[in-house]
Amino acid sequence: MRSATVDRNTRETRIRLELSLDGTGQFRNHTGIHFLDHMLDLVARHGGFDLVVDAQGDLDVDQHHTVEDVGIVLGEAISQALGDRRGIYRAGSFIMAMDETLALAAIDLGGRPHTVVSTLVRTRLVGDLQAELVHDFFEGFAMGARANVHIKVLYGRSSHHKIEACFKAFARALRTACAVDARLATMLPSTKELL
Repeated sequence: MRSATVDRNTRETRIRLELSLDGTGQFRNHTGIHFLDHMLDLVARHGGFDLVVDAQGDLDVDQHHTVEDVGIVLGEAISQALGDRRGIYRAGSFIMAMDETLALAAIDLGGRPHTVVSTLVRTRLVGDLQAELVHDFFEGFAMGARANVHIKVLYGRSSHHKIEACFKAFARALRTACAVDARLATMLPSTKELL
C-alpha cells in the first residue's frame, strides 16, 4: 500500500493526516471549517484515496494558517506515499463540469512547486470558508508535494459550484498523476533521472 501519515505541529496549527493512495474513497475530515472538510471529502472520493484529516488551528485569529497548512500536509503525504515516484504517470489533468460551471486542473508531480489558480469567485465567503484561501490551499499543496498545480474556472455562476468544481478536477487530475504506469513501472518518469 502506498500510504503515509504526517504530523505537523506549529504554534498556529496541529495537524495529523493519514492517506492511502490506493484506497476506496473513504474519508473522515475535521478541520474546524465545514466547507473545507467538504472539499477534502471530495478529494478523497474523486481521487480514490482514503483520507483522514484532524486539524486544529488558530481559527480565532483567521482561517489562513489552517487552510494553508492542511494543503502543505496533504502535499507532504502525497510525496511520502509516492516514495521515489518511480513508475507513476507523474502528470494528470481533468475538466470537471458541475451544473453551469466548468473547471480544469492540471498537475505535474515533477519535483518543482508552482501554482496558478483562478477561481473567478468574487464573494468573501463560500459557506464558512474564506474564498481567497482556496489559492493558499493549492499553493501549500504544491509546496508540500513539490508539484505544479494549475487550476482554472472557465465559467460559472455559483461560487459554491466554482470552488467545488476546482477540488473535484484537482482530485481527478491527482488520481491520474499518482497512478502506476504498468508499461513504465520500474522507470522514473523523467529524462533527468531525478524528481
